[in-house]
Amino acid sequence: MTENWTGGLEPELDFMFPSRPEDPEMRESASIWLFEENGAFALPRVGIEAVGNVWDRHRYDMNVAFADGRVLRESKVGQTVPAVGDDGKADALGTDQLIFRCLEPFRRWHLSYQGECWEGTVEEQIRNEFGAYVESARNMGLEGRARVPVAFEADLTMAAPAWTQDYRTEKLDGMTERERADAGSMGYGYRIEQLFRGEGWLEVGGERRAFRAVGSRIHRQSVRPMGAFRGHCWQSAQFPDGRGFAYIAYPPLAGEAPEDTYNNGYVYRDGKWAVAKARQIPFLRQVMPRGDDVSVELESELGIARIAGSTVNSTFHMGNPGVNGFNNQQGGVRYTWDGLETYGMIERSSPGELCSIKP
Repeated sequence: MTENWTGGLEPELDFMFPSRPEDPEMRESASIWLFEENGAFALPRVGIEAVGNVWDRHRYDMNVAFADGRVLRESKVGQTVPAVGDDGKADALGTDQLIFRCLEPFRRWHLSYQGECWEGTVEEQIRNEFGAYVESARNMGLEGRARVPVAFEADLTMAAPAWTQDYRTEKLDGMTERERADAGSMGYGYRIEQLFRGEGWLEVGGERRAFRAVGSRIHRQSVRPMGAFRGHCWQSAQFPDGRGFAYIAYPPLAGEAPEDTYNNGYVYRDGKWAVAKARQIPFLRQVMPRGDDVSVELESELGIARIAGSTVNSTFHMGNPGVNGFNNQQGGVRYTWDGLETYGMIERSSPGELCSIKP
């Protein structure tokens, strides 16, 4: 049961590097996608990227997105928090006032943040007028825009077995050149993704609200060359009866059949776990604040799961240098599956020339 719950990884791999890794390109990252149960707000990716060659200064990104289109964001480099605590466990990944803490591997995590964020709207992000991105702030004269105090804490309890990508060195033998390139885009090392249920509080501008939430958390230790990255679509969610899904797919190369591209996912239902492939994948082809149809089908030994989806709580980074200059969406989706409704995540990236912009 432990092996099934941990996706075949050793439980101790859910702890952090205790100190700077020897490989300067090795990175450790932790992130969450959190959605209030009623859809009023989301944290569509709060994450830390720690890289060996700058281990004393971790970068972090933080998004808060509200149903009315209001967006709060921070993206900066901060002072690294020590990974090893008084108990001798490397249970923390933190920078400045953003800290991820592994309380029990593959079972319980905690997240806390206190800082200031840029405030704006998703429409401003689409127009590239949002102050959180330094290049936009300078070009648009937004450096003086007001900053908003933001703080939150969340206790996360894992609600499904971990979905893992294990591309450690010993796992790469026998792969084709193309398979190795796709594995590199995911990261040479390992990656953990796991659905959770959580509760906590969010405070914006001095106003605090308690919440109950669903979402997904990711933890990875890998070297991740991005030169071959060609865009992606990634979706996941958990529903009130406990069922859930996730997948990641890369768009097919020119002349390639859709079934030949990287397409990796799962369906979890009635306590049964099944490897799945996505069909009718909603790659990013139009940029719009909300209401984009992102329905998907997942085929597995459990049958065809037809999951309807419509975007909400979106954030965008147009021409994001972190994903080869592609347009990048990180946001929430209202999902429906067999009459059950929930909120979950979507992240998509595509070259700008493939995207139309809709108001």
